[in-house]
Amino acid sequence: MYIRILVRWYKKKLPGLSFRKSLFSIPLILIIWFCFCLPSKLFVSPTSYILEDKDGNLLNASIAADGQWRFPFDVDVPDKFSKCITTFEDKRFYYHFGIDPIALSRAALQNIKGKDVISGGSTLTMQVIRLSRDAKSRNIFTKIIESILAVRLECTHHKKNILALYASNAPFGSNVVGLDAASWRYFGRSANELSWGEMAALAVLPNAPSLVHPGKNQHELLRKRNFLLDKLVAANIINSTTAQLSKLEPLPGAPKPLPQLAPHLLDRFKKDVAVAKRNSKNISTGIRTTINLQLQMQVNNILYQHHQQLQSNQINNAAAMIVDVESGNILSYIGNIYQPEDSLLQSHVDVFASKRSPGSTLKPLLYTSLLTEGSMLPQQLVPDIPTQINGYAPENFDLGYDGAVPANRALARSLNIPAVKMLQQYRYQRFYNVLQQCGFTTLNHAADFYGMSLILGGCEISPYELCGVYASMARMYLHQQKNKGQWNDDDWFMPKYGYEPSAMSYEQKAQTTLFDYTSLWLTFNAMNEVMRPGEEGLWSMFQSAQRIAWKTGTSFGFRDGWAVGFTPKYCVIVWVGNTTGEGRPDLTGINTAAPILFDIFRILPASKWFTPPQYDFMYLPVCHQSGFKAGPYCTDVDTILVPVHAVRAPVCPYHKIIHLDKTGMLRVTSNCESPSEMVHQSWFVLPPTMEYYYKQRHADYKSLPPFMHGCMNELQSSFEVIYPQEGARIFVPKEITGEKGRTVFTATTRNNQTKLFWSLDDMYIGETENFHQMAVNPSPGKHILTVVDENGESVSRDFEIVEKE
Repeated sequence: MYIRILVRWYKKKLPGLSFRKSLFSIPLILIIWFCFCLPSKLFVSPTSYILEDKDGNLLNASIAADGQWRFPFDVDVPDKFSKCITTFEDKRFYYHFGIDPIALSRAALQNIKGKDVISGGSTLTMQVIRLSRDAKSRNIFTKIIESILAVRLECTHHKKNILALYASNAPFGSNVVGLDAASWRYFGRSANELSWGEMAALAVLPNAPSLVHPGKNQHELLRKRNFLLDKLVAANIINSTTAQLSKLEPLPGAPKPLPQLAPHLLDRFKKDVAVAKRNSKNISTGIRTTINLQLQMQVNNILYQHHQQLQSNQINNAAAMIVDVESGNILSYIGNIYQPEDSLLQSHVDVFASKRSPGSTLKPLLYTSLLTEGSMLPQQLVPDIPTQINGYAPENFDLGYDGAVPANRALARSLNIPAVKMLQQYRYQRFYNVLQQCGFTTLNHAADFYGMSLILGGCEISPYELCGVYASMARMYLHQQKNKGQWNDDDWFMPKYGYEPSAMSYEQKAQTTLFDYTSLWLTFNAMNEVMRPGEEGLWSMFQSAQRIAWKTGTSFGFRDGWAVGFTPKYCVIVWVGNTTGEGRPDLTGINTAAPILFDIFRILPASKWFTPPQYDFMYLPVCHQSGFKAGPYCTDVDTILVPVHAVRAPVCPYHKIIHLDKTGMLRVTSNCESPSEMVHQSWFVLPPTMEYYYKQRHADYKSLPPFMHGCMNELQSSFEVIYPQEGARIFVPKEITGEKGRTVFTATTRNNQTKLFWSLDDMYIGETENFHQMAVNPSPGKHILTVVDENGESVSRDFEIVEKE
């Protein structure tokens, strides 16, 4: 074929040359052909996708696209295989230049005497050429071409590299190609761990790969293996004792299954390779990952133990990941419970690559944003009262209200209404931008699409990115000294599973300053106070207990249970639920994911807590009761560490001066008491609705004293309607008896003795005193509730009674 090409080229390019003159050009043509006769890449067959742990142990493998078990090229060939294969196939391999004249002469004589092809005389280099060309016919012309190409290969490749090409592409029986694949398929471990007997058995296979077949040709394989062992003894490579012991070793039988310890990470790697190829990047289908094999197996066992309990509640799926904070390396990646034999479990779904509702897991990011901005202090009171914003009415998980709660405690208790109030203050459009800058890539709609529900899981994010954001927060804080208090973009990135960046598609984000170090510190401490599940709830009583910043999340409809936590060394995320999206009772973060999270932290080395901030902080006097910046009327003041921007925080709005009579029991005004007779006192006063719920949980709260008889009430609002909120849409379910239910309207007053008069649609329905609740049964449709006190002050609420669709 090559000669015909040259002849055609000669006739086309040099038609004017005489034969004599052309003789001088032929050597040049042959030299040029010799230089460029080898393709740039000898082997182009698809290879298996391979994952190794950080120490080179096989984690996972998948068959190549052509149905062969063919591992990627490995330049490191075990010394045992090098000695076995050269002794058996090409004993002068290290001395010839691609062809072995002695071996070729011997083969020619044997074939002439036997009148058949008895021996080929091919060197290992020639066999590499034959394997790369995949030549079907074997004749003298083919042998000549292979010899020339072998010499050409020797000109540019070291012997070690040629041997590696052979070891990676030689057939080893059935659909097994290459030494690495053969060692795992036949012996269940890497080639570096094989004994002399096992390696000898593999070394004789490429010469006749059909020898390995369960139940067949075992005697012939045994004979060849033992023959090679004897040759190794004769060459003084092994001693006779080693050979005798090696001959007692069993031969390979049926192929063994390969490890499946990180199937979902393998799927992620496949997708990353596909992306790299689309971007014209040529990367291997095998990678040494950052995975710690021992941790991977331990986390897998923890998930399976919990999965057995979760399945009793028809919760089928769980996932967990551990990230090293400092490096961002993934140490363990369990993308799902892996039981492919049970199709109902959908084990193939990688939860870390899926978009799920995050529940409350984004609340710490909002808390940090407000602290960084300086518009809120860490212990500042946030309203926790019935709330409705443009038809959106959030509720706490326990359906209760605290009236007012410190912001850090609201975060630790994961209260929904205070979170919505904080988002209302910060504005959801700005928080949406913060999430995008953090690196969340799954917010595919505009901010208005999510609205206020953004903070309560009204969006979809991936657990992989959520873990990456919290690990980056911890990493950024750890590097405050190195960064000299400045924001460093290089510290903010998503987790990585390989040591070569080209093998992964993670993206670095946060190209602008998101949080300051003091705000991060305060957030970590608030997250450390989250109530832990079960026995972990008593952790603070033990000095040796591990401090962990963590947060749970539960999606609407009990579809997702989340738990994410981190220390200065590790970040762990756990997800529990059904990949089908089916909700289940008690599928909450605290009940399902949190126990797994703390079981994982128990197997990780403990680390010290984050050190206090060293940059951008100040000490600020704050009101002990309200947590706001202390005002002139705050009597009990604490000094706390805050970000420098807290200087713009609002002054306490709840402490004010009230005027009392001499007894201090009644409020007075200048209409009924001489100013010289008044006692002026600072008083902690919450708005009526906040007070109504706050005093139920705080027995030490003192309501305002009543006014002295005859004094005019100068307060603009002496009462508030708690329920319904303006514009509320109310569905009233039936009672257990089947009768139509009632809705209960609630109001609160400063003075418990005050009477309130209630009317519905201008029709009087009753009055209340002391306890202000009115049960009514309005007809479906829109209504107006009006409440009037004894002084003639009135409050109205528009609401609508809706029927079940």
